[in-house]
Amino acid sequence: MSIKITEYLKESLSTEELEATIDKLKISPCELIRKAESEYVENFKGKDMSEKDCLQAIIDFPKLMERPIVIHGNQAIIGRPPEKVLDLL
Repeated sequence: MSIKITEYLKESLSTEELEATIDKLKISPCELIRKAESEYVENFKGKDMSEKDCLQAIIDFPKLMERPIVIHGNQAIIGRPPEKVLDLL
């Protein structure tokens, strides 16, 4: 098995890459947002956000994305706690 690490804070994900990851996670873009991050609190807390708004927020503020994300084939999982990764593999 090969491992690919994407350092999304250094090299931004495209909208298409992010949408594909969200599809594999089987969640909505809003579920992928870390709501305790200062960027969220300062810019989005208390706002009614659509899925499109959440997707754009993650593109504009990549730190908002839950991490780590482990992708295996057509499935993905947020690796918190780390033991969840074993369920995927």
